Amino acid sequence: MKREAILKETREALAKTGFFLSHPHGERGLCFDLVARRDDTLLILKVFQNVDALSRGTAQELKAIARTLEGSPLVVGERSGTGPLEDGVIYSRFGVPILCRSTLLEFLEEGVPPFLFSAPGGLYVRLDAAALRRMREDRGLSLGALADIAGVSRRTIQMYLDGMAATLDVAMRLEDVLSESLALPVDPFAFVDDPAADKGPVPRLEGFERELFQRLQRLGYDVLPTARSPFDALSKRETTTFLTGVGGVGTALDRKVDVVANISRVVEKDSVMFVVRRARMSIRGVPVIAREELRRAKDSDDVEEMISERKG
Repeated sequence: MKREAILKETREALAKTGFFLSHPHGERGLCFDLVARRDDTLLILKVFQNVDALSRGTAQELKAIARTLEGSPLVVGERSGTGPLEDGVIYSRFGVPILCRSTLLEFLEEGVPPFLFSAPGGLYVRLDAAALRRMREDRGLSLGALADIAGVSRRTIQMYLDGMAATLDVAMRLEDVLSESLALPVDPFAFVDDPAADKGPVPRLEGFERELFQRLQRLGYDVLPTARSPFDALSKRETTTFLTGVGGVGTALDRKVDVVANISRVVEKDSVMFVVRRARMSIRGVPVIAREELRRAKDSDDVEEMISERKG
């Protein structure tokens, strides 16, 4: 199945199960294809035919955006270089969860979560350590007896009891002999964040963009420049986050505003466009702030007041 078809089916499944979706932006080479929200669940989603196409830089920006917007990064794909992605398995590349289309559809439409995740060495299962401890105590099984059942060492059994995941064959042996279910479901939307592992190169900034981001930082904002997104940065201060665009002129600016404004509505954050010279106070409800206006701003309150007054 081609990438466009995977993306179409993914959008349809999300919409069918109550997600509010961003419009197709039609741009290639970006770190996400759509954002989707349902209640408190926010997905920042990228689709590939072959998930090996996910680069480290794209993954880092995808995770950084998800972290800043308090969402979950997710990749949906069809295959990797070693073959088709298996149903019911969560994969990972550069720390981003990856699912095949059918696994996502089963989870969304039928509530069937995956139970397996792929890691070096094969497929693994999260064991219910509390249930395993209870069974051991109820049946009077020693560590050695459990180790014999599982075909592993006593030390490994102790690690399972402490919460370590088991390979699929070990989990199946334990469940067969004990006649109990031990496998725990895996939430594909649960993002285990590790900001320290995502320190990548900062996009090279020049001219007005560099001046703008430095000014926002001096006003107290944490600025995340983006190189592979429809917006140019995310600016955050305490509980306030806004999608930040650096505008040009004419129809190019209008097209950019359309895309950014739509994403802004889905992620439930304000958006703002900064331009060298301002002809309008806002474009389709998105505030526009000129360079001189930002230079005159004394603090972040001045910036947020302009945004509040001009947004539609």
